[in-house]
Amino acid sequence: MNKEEHIQYWLRTSAKDLQRANRCFEDADYVFCLFCLHLSLEKIIKALWVKNNAEDTPPKIHNLVKLVKGSDVELPEDDLIFLNDMNKFQLEGRYPDYLGMINKECTKEFTNTMLEKAEKIKTCLLKKLQ
Repeated sequence: MNKEEHIQYWLRTSAKDLQRANRCFEDADYVFCLFCLHLSLEKIIKALWVKNNAEDTPPKIHNLVKLVKGSDVELPEDDLIFLNDMNKFQLEGRYPDYLGMINKECTKEFTNTMLEKAEKIKTCLLKKLQ
């Protein structure tokens, strides 16, 4: 795969994860919705990482802020704070005690707000890929 094919891979799979997130929201599965939303953002950022680095394979990490910084992309502080907040959803239900804790936070209203904020950041990140 060449660089452009790598970028398209990350964007294509990001779009699928966003579709999953929206389906989960409709099904009131808010924790998994946010997990898929994190995946979607992570993959857009990995596409940026590939674009802005010599290598075609981004680091195998999931921290959105570290990935952005490694992508040589400037974002406003508010966006970095949001991405940092999104990091807690990468764990999803891997650990029962953690799942119980975030289940309380992931209400319909909270999740909807996160989806709206993510859409704004997604649009900003995609513009940086052009």
